[in-house]
Amino acid sequence: MPGFIKPQLATLRSKAPKGDQWLHEIKYDGYRVQVHVNSGRKKVYTRTGLDWTKRFSVIAGALDIPGQAIVDGEVVVVHEGRTNFSELQAELAAGKQDRLVFYAFDLLWRDGDLRRRPQIERKQLLLDLLGENDIELPVLFSEHLVGDGQKMFEHATKLNWEGIISKRADAPYRSERNENWLKIKAVHKRQVSRRWLCQRP
Repeated sequence: MPGFIKPQLATLRSKAPKGDQWLHEIKYDGYRVQVHVNSGRKKVYTRTGLDWTKRFSVIAGALDIPGQAIVDGEVVVVHEGRTNFSELQAELAAGKQDRLVFYAFDLLWRDGDLRRRPQIERKQLLLDLLGENDIELPVLFSEHLVGDGQKMFEHATKLNWEGIISKRADAPYRSERNENWLKIKAVHKRQVSRRWLCQRP
């Protein structure tokens, strides 16, 4: 069982890719975390490897699965139908965990290293793992669509989501920023206004 694994990161692109070789997921506005389960002992690491198990103890406790597993995902707070980073920060600042949700989107380890397996296979193994162990809220499986990512991106923009993440279905997990994961971000009017106000003298 390894310790913290440096996460795979997405490369920014202006347009979503097409084709059945791509999976498309919602881009969440939260904290990227990695949950380690080792025979009942659990740890939660941030994107940079900080141990935040106490802050996310409810999420860790919900992943009640036997054996060893490392789950990659994002902790969020859903507010008015979409993930909201400000609400998440407020929740953590108050020392609360009631509104936290963990969207699990990758499985790096399951009684052995899965990182060389294709993305689509790792997601299926993750879905099976959560289903077989009756894992429920605050843990959710991050669903995906296959094919035309631009349509999903346009839909995400209309719903004021952050955007989408497109992932190569056949790609292994690599601890770096690369083009097997692409992020396509939506720019909303209120975000532009907020940035403009911050830049005012």
